[in-house]
Amino acid sequence: MITHIVDKDGNEIDAANATVPSGRHFRNAWALDLTAAKAIFADKVREARAPLLEALDADYMKALEANADTAQIVADKQALRDAPTAGDSATTITELKAAWPSCCGTSPYEE
Repeated sequence: MITHIVDKDGNEIDAANATVPSGRHFRNAWALDLTAAKAIFADKVREARAPLLEALDADYMKALEANADTAQIVADKQALRDAPTAGDSATTITELKAAWPSCCGTSPYEE
């Protein structure tokens, strides 16, 4: 029995001849569309950075109340804001996985 799947261009192909991604991290981009994988990557980064930004917001307010220097907190927050674009220059899934920004903690793509 031959199983057919539809590729990103709408063409039916034999599933046995399809290149299957090695991990399940980008399963929503199974059409092997790097643009879709980059969008998934950016969403994962946003998810990882949300609690970090929240903690930095609290630190910033505390620093303001104490008249302390906020430069490092501001720089850290900016790095987190820029983090979703870390994978923009990737040309392969492997490069995309490697592009995980260190400011967002441990990469979910480490295997």
